[in-house]
Amino acid sequence: MDANKSIELLNRAVGDELQAVHQYMYWHFHLDDQGFAPLASLLKRTAIMEMGHVEDLAERILFLKGDVRMTVPGPVLTITEPAEILKKAAEMEADSARDYNLAALECSANLDAVSKQLFESLVADEEAHFDAFDKQLDNIKRFGPNYLALQSFQPSDEKSGGA
Repeated sequence: MDANKSIELLNRAVGDELQAVHQYMYWHFHLDDQGFAPLASLLKRTAIMEMGHVEDLAERILFLKGDVRMTVPGPVLTITEPAEILKKAAEMEADSARDYNLAALECSANLDAVSKQLFESLVADEEAHFDAFDKQLDNIKRFGPNYLALQSFQPSDEKSGGA
């Protein structure tokens, strides 16, 4: 096994996950400010899960005797319209699932089964995130402004004392 190949793939994933954390928290703030508490809460919960991914990736990098690069690959997108946010979030998750599938294959070819399994577990999470965003986007398309209006009457989980 060439640890450097795995470390490079893992660090690329760290950057992608950090980018997602920054982006999702930006959207969380804006959706909450607009009164869309359930959507804001979804973005916040997803960002927290992405932080967990960063931690898992970092632990593997350090185990392989690498250094964790905490660099974000791009700027935060200043999208604030709910449907556009969900569309971009779903696209980001689909891209991550694709990239992590490819990384798992590269780790397998590099005889690094543990990193391969880590990437495979990330694929499952990213697909679940995609599904959550896609369902919300479908609801907006199906019910239109009425769906978003209903969001403004529901408190977010964190404001009502939940997790």
